[in-house]
Amino acid sequence: MRKLFLTMILLLDMAFPAAAADEALVLSLFEGTPQAENISAASGTEDSAQSGIFSFLNFDNLKEKINVFGNKNAQNVPASLEQTLQAAKKGDLNAQLLLGYTFLYGQNGVPVDYDKAFYFYALAALQNDSIGLNNLGSLYYSGIGVKRNSAKAAILFEKAADLGNAEAAVNLGFMLISGNGIKKNPTLAMQYFEQAAKAQNPTAQFMLGYAYYTGKLKPHDYALAAPLIKSAAAAGFDEAQYTLALMYVNGYGFPQNYGNAVKNLKYAAAQGSIEAMQVLADILSRGEKYNRDIPTAHVMYNLAATRGVAKAAKRRSELEAKMKIEEVLQAQTDAEQFHERVSDLSQYVRQTFGTNIRSYIDNFNQD
Repeated sequence: MRKLFLTMILLLDMAFPAAAADEALVLSLFEGTPQAENISAASGTEDSAQSGIFSFLNFDNLKEKINVFGNKNAQNVPASLEQTLQAAKKGDLNAQLLLGYTFLYGQNGVPVDYDKAFYFYALAALQNDSIGLNNLGSLYYSGIGVKRNSAKAAILFEKAADLGNAEAAVNLGFMLISGNGIKKNPTLAMQYFEQAAKAQNPTAQFMLGYAYYTGKLKPHDYALAAPLIKSAAAAGFDEAQYTLALMYVNGYGFPQNYGNAVKNLKYAAAQGSIEAMQVLADILSRGEKYNRDIPTAHVMYNLAATRGVAKAAKRRSELEAKMKIEEVLQAQTDAEQFHERVSDLSQYVRQTFGTNIRSYIDNFNQD
């Protein structure tokens, strides 16, 4: 089967020339779009290269619609690349999406080809499919298979979001709140985060919840913040776990509960959150409202110190005066053997939107 896939690449090269990413194919997507008037480009020039949103709908979410090549048990799904190609050329949306993904990531023996990924996602977008629109917008935003153009990406994200695509709403929300390539509009950004949060998108839930938590961009309301942040924390997002822990520590939105606070701090620390490591170490070393655990506190301070936190190194040294030599040696060993276990969600957010998405809201008054 692998040989068949590689052989079919020759047919694809013949059917779709290297100029597959010709933007003339998608001009109609950007014409007559009055709903995109609020999303104006920051400049009329082509965007410079920079790290950008690359938020493609997780392929697992498409399994009910399409399948990988060779799954002959799936109904109405082509069993080979050749059949998928023919179906896509005839307008089969699922085949177009599958080929876009296949060429984007190089799946099933097919080499990566960004031009072809652009082409097939464009075909899906031209059918007004929300996945095709979102993924094509991500290509434009990241400059993959096409010249980078944030304004066009924003229009495509907006179209997809209007069709109910939560990932597109999140993408557009981050563009609007950062002003990255388009005119900054934090108020409109929060509207898109709210839309995606209602669709149970954990990233949007956290952004909306954090806005309520801080009172920036949304009215200060712990009661509204609590379920949103808790849901994002349950999905495995480390920033949500850390924020949730602080809410439990202070009794904001929840009854004060140091047990729940420590639990969530441990979750976040395990993912490498330096802030969580320090707060957890402070709680465990004091032993005032939670059981004292000096060895674990030493490990947390040690890990934070190795990540550049000077005061953590000082606290680590202070704890050593209270520990037996064998306890110190064991704590050092535990710290050395520590390996971050980053959740898929946290990894996705870090790679896509940054390592501290709270800063988009925290720094709002500094604009």
